[in-house]
Amino acid sequence: MIHVTVYDNEDGQYMGFVFQGHAGFGEAGQDIVCAGVSALLINAVNSVESLAGDAFRYKEHEGEDEVTFFLTSHPVSEKAELLLKSLVLGLQGIEHDYGKQYLKLEIKRKQEV
Repeated sequence: MIHVTVYDNEDGQYMGFVFQGHAGFGEAGQDIVCAGVSALLINAVNSVESLAGDAFRYKEHEGEDEVTFFLTSHPVSEKAELLLKSLVLGLQGIEHDYGKQYLKLEIKRKQEV
């Protein structure tokens, strides 16, 4: 299962996310849930960088099947906020269509910024 935790701040703005695991919906290279989630993740990071211009920290944790992304710009731009809302919307759609056994999404308050 892919577990995604999206973090927001006290104003309800999304600040970042942690992706962990693999969907297990299909064989490696044929897993459409994993492909869809990966496409949303990569597109969100690239879009924030190219279209919003907000500063961020990004790390792929080798061997741990984990990716972390956190905005470091304060305040967060409207563009970055919209792009992260779009990411969450897409993830909610995949979770709804394929089930929580393949993708679990949760939103948490980020304590330290």
